[in-house]
Amino acid sequence: MMETNQRVLRVLLAVVVLALAACTPRGPAKAAAPVTPAAPKPVPAPVPPPAPLSTPQTRVELPAPQPLDPAALDTDTATPEPPLVKPAPARRPPATVTVTPPPAAQPAEPPRPTIQELIPPLELKRLQDEVQNRRKEAAQILEQFGRRRATREQQLAITNIRNFLTLSDEAEKRNDIRQADALAERAQLLARDLQNGK
Repeated sequence: MMETNQRVLRVLLAVVVLALAACTPRGPAKAAAPVTPAAPKPVPAPVPPPAPLSTPQTRVELPAPQPLDPAALDTDTATPEPPLVKPAPARRPPATVTVTPPPAAQPAEPPRPTIQELIPPLELKRLQDEVQNRRKEAAQILEQFGRRRATREQQLAITNIRNFLTLSDEAEKRNDIRQADALAERAQLLARDLQNGK
């Protein structure tokens, strides 16, 4: 086994020697012609980038820095500034207003009738009874609270209930019974909340 390895090495060595012998030049060596370097290509001048299409709008120019007086930071020696007093506005003489009477040729426009919902008599009676019952219940609850001292929140609720009762009464006088019922219902609900301590 060792002999075969040596033989292979000898054969390889012989092949390498023959290959090197084939590469060497035979005959007189020619002088190598001088190589002239190629002329460098001219480099074009750099082209400046194109101008931007728009200029940014965020350029800020700050004023030059101003020196700070160290005495300005000293709060112990600072004297209080007197309060600013606004001068009293100059009094103007009252303007004279001339009133021109309306021309007598135009007749006064008669008052327009108010538009009201037509409610059937049975429905009207039912709504009027409901309004009276709601007001009566709210008034009774208010009467109970009139005898004892109320908290601030209770006083506010009592004021709101009285306002709703007044508005309900005014709506009924205008013959707006549905509005009167809605306002009386609001007063009734607030009175119940007051009674239940909500």
